[in-house]
Amino acid sequence: MTAQIPNLTQVPWNRPSLGEDEIAEVTDTIRSGWLTHGPKAAALEQAVRDELGVPDAFAVSSCTAALHLALLAAGIGDGDEVITPSLTFCAAPNALRQVGARPVFVDVEPATYNVCPEQAEAAITAATKAMVVMHYGGHPCDLAAFRDLADQHGLLLIEDAAHALLARRDGLRAGTVGDLAAFSFYANKVITTGEGGMLLGRRDLVQRARLLGRHGIDASVWQRHSGGRTAGYEVTVPGLKYVMSDLAAAVGLPQWRKLAAFTARRAEIAAAYTGALAGLPGLATPAVLPGVEPGWFLYSIFIDPAHAPLTREESAERLRTEYGIATSQHFRPVHTLQVHSGSVTCPLPVTETAAARQLSLPCYPAMTDDQVTQVITAVRALWGC
Repeated sequence: MTAQIPNLTQVPWNRPSLGEDEIAEVTDTIRSGWLTHGPKAAALEQAVRDELGVPDAFAVSSCTAALHLALLAAGIGDGDEVITPSLTFCAAPNALRQVGARPVFVDVEPATYNVCPEQAEAAITAATKAMVVMHYGGHPCDLAAFRDLADQHGLLLIEDAAHALLARRDGLRAGTVGDLAAFSFYANKVITTGEGGMLLGRRDLVQRARLLGRHGIDASVWQRHSGGRTAGYEVTVPGLKYVMSDLAAAVGLPQWRKLAAFTARRAEIAAAYTGALAGLPGLATPAVLPGVEPGWFLYSIFIDPAHAPLTREESAERLRTEYGIATSQHFRPVHTLQVHSGSVTCPLPVTETAAARQLSLPCYPAMTDDQVTQVITAVRALWGC
């Protein structure tokens, strides 16, 4: 029996684009009899290395796993401070807490909602060891500025590039500028493996992360079984189990080949939204700075209740109940979550304003033109247009 996803809305907030290519690759994996981390995961790693020109890449079980391994491989731990935005998902700050480091939250820019280089520089202390920057919604942060800042102060630069698999800024591709970068292949991301991620960057750090991510064993399970030495291994560090399965990688391989087409379709939808919604009172559409090619993981509108006919919450509820359109909110600032409460040492006004006004509209390759028109018509109707 095949489980069906409930059709709760006419236009869901997200739906993955999966087809016969993914089915064929997964079927091939099942028939091979090899399901765990092996040749398919290695092929996905190679595809990422080849396209991005990075020294190394390691396919893992989630973007959170990639971030955790990045911190462990870099030796970040007790007493270290790491600068990061609060306008993000909790994964990176949680990983920092897991290794004993202290996340230092800084504010974001009012145009892109990416972490602000000037705010980051002001937060550097003698205890600062790294910066974890995030590319909000798929719009890259100022990669060149953060690379320079990291080099000037001897800091490690980690890119949380979960939103930005095919995004560029000033000729620099997201995921290739940091010492390490983490990609997400979660179910709602630009491409998906269901659950999964990738750590890429400096070879020495990725190789150490690979060792840590397979229990600290000095050879992969594929290498051991292929060589007939299943017990002929050594555990050299106390590691964890963070590898991506070949079943997940089988979905990821055709998805990676479709990344450019997926991103182009997201850009088409974003352009249609911006063209139709720009200028509505109290509603701001996403800014795209010169020299930027966004990944468009999110299409965020920002609703100012002082000038809009509806609040953000009222807009979301009416889109859902009256028009069958699902939306989402990204993100509740991490410093307002219980586990991280009391962790802010300076005001974050842009972060808090953005979080109170942001609403993500559906924007994904599986959307039809009719669905895009449906969203536009509904939003304009709520604004009395």
